[in-house]
Amino acid sequence: MAKLLLKLQRYFRRKPVRFFTLLALYLAAGSLVFLHSGFSGEPRVPGSPRSPAAAEGPGLPYLGVMQLSHGFKAAATMPAGGRRHGPWFKSTSKEPSDRGKSRDNGGARSRALRGRSGREKEEDRARYIGCYQDDTRQRTLRGMSFFDYKKMTVFRCQDNCAERGYLYAGLEFGAECYCGHKIQAPNASESECNMECKGERSNTCGGINRLSIYRLELAQESARRYGSAIFRGCFRRPENVSIALPASQLMLNMSVDKCVDFCTEKEFPLAALAGTTCRCGFPSTLFPLHEREDEQLCAHRCAAEEFESCGSAEFLLVYQTQVQDNRCMDRRFLPSRAKQLVALASFPGAGNTWARHLIELATGFYTGSYYFDGSLYNKGFKGERDHWRSGRTICIKTHESGQKEIESFDSAILLIRNPYKALMAEFNRKYGGHIGFAAHAHWKGKEWPEFVANYAPWWATHTLDWLRYGKKVLVVHFEDLKRDLFAQLQRMVALLGVRACEDRLLCVEGQKDGNFKRSGLRKLEYDPYTPR
Repeated sequence: MAKLLLKLQRYFRRKPVRFFTLLALYLAAGSLVFLHSGFSGEPRVPGSPRSPAAAEGPGLPYLGVMQLSHGFKAAATMPAGGRRHGPWFKSTSKEPSDRGKSRDNGGARSRALRGRSGREKEEDRARYIGCYQDDTRQRTLRGMSFFDYKKMTVFRCQDNCAERGYLYAGLEFGAECYCGHKIQAPNASESECNMECKGERSNTCGGINRLSIYRLELAQESARRYGSAIFRGCFRRPENVSIALPASQLMLNMSVDKCVDFCTEKEFPLAALAGTTCRCGFPSTLFPLHEREDEQLCAHRCAAEEFESCGSAEFLLVYQTQVQDNRCMDRRFLPSRAKQLVALASFPGAGNTWARHLIELATGFYTGSYYFDGSLYNKGFKGERDHWRSGRTICIKTHESGQKEIESFDSAILLIRNPYKALMAEFNRKYGGHIGFAAHAHWKGKEWPEFVANYAPWWATHTLDWLRYGKKVLVVHFEDLKRDLFAQLQRMVALLGVRACEDRLLCVEGQKDGNFKRSGLRKLEYDPYTPR
């Protein structure tokens, strides 16, 4: 046997073409057997659309493939214990064919039903009502808004707006989502809503200054309740109350949710309960919400709710609704090249991104960065892509601490945070993203001690370097910015050389969190620092 194999090996070495020919014939024969078994899985009936007679002509290759795939499906879905017939089987009735046909039609019908039910579910959730004009200074939908220049989808926008109780969701520029209770602009031509969504190319997300608007059919009533509003406190009635809070309505059966709903529908960010009168408006110099009163002064029972307080004619109980205050939402690049480079310097984790958000709202100009962070650009920080020396941004984020780097700036805002909190925030960012959290395993593993050992010495050197080498440095403590945002923001804006009106700064107070605030729900329940 071994001699025979050796002879065959020598023969095929001398005649390689014959060897490959035989190999190809062997594979072809195996393929034919495989195909034959696939075709024979479905009984054929004369006159059936899948019979050989019906398959003659130009459509033969296509029908053959269709029959083959169906044959495999039939073999795969054969009930346990069922008999598989070979090619010799001939059916004398049409019952098997009809059964196979009904199964195939049933599958097609079920697929159609699934597709229809999917569309019906989508229509139940939201109904497209058209393309509308939009204006950056006077928005068509004046509620909440957010941007994502990488992953925006129609469903994501609808879901976010519905979750907050809005009636309409609109998409613009392929990546911007706007919510509102009222459409305040005329229709536009459908051809003008021509930009694909950044997160799903198959759908349209508005156009340039054009909104694709959906009406949210299932916006939950519970989402409009005052549970989704923010309690601001008890305040004395302003002197010119009809000017400070221009919209009002008498409500004999007053409750918190009724007043919040009324002001939400009127597109106002503040709802003020004054006994049996509901008043709506904006934070302003007439009503800045800076001087709180004792809550007992507002503790007058609501007519419709025994356990709720509704304030009085003199002392108003104020809630912030889900309506976004758009007086500070417009942003753009500087109209002319900046003469000085201003740094927004901080140690990582000290709140630099939050400070950028506040500065952009307060000044109306984009901030830049010494680096490039795609996730920040996608969230709306459009100055992120500019070179830091471009001169088009109001200030430049940096974590640099060398003398050469520091001296390249003409002035700086130095943001300083408690080092223990800053290290924890940066550790969360490193392992969980800008608004995420590091996993429990990271805190308990070797990553946390190594991180502290490497980063802790840098905190002191970073701060001292900026104080030593920086020109015209304004020190802002993160904790002071949180406690007294209005006053600290005034100091920052003054250094930047921009005159921001008080109403705009009050608007920033109402929108201070932005998209970069970590939820308190996942805060560590223990101190990760050891005594050492």
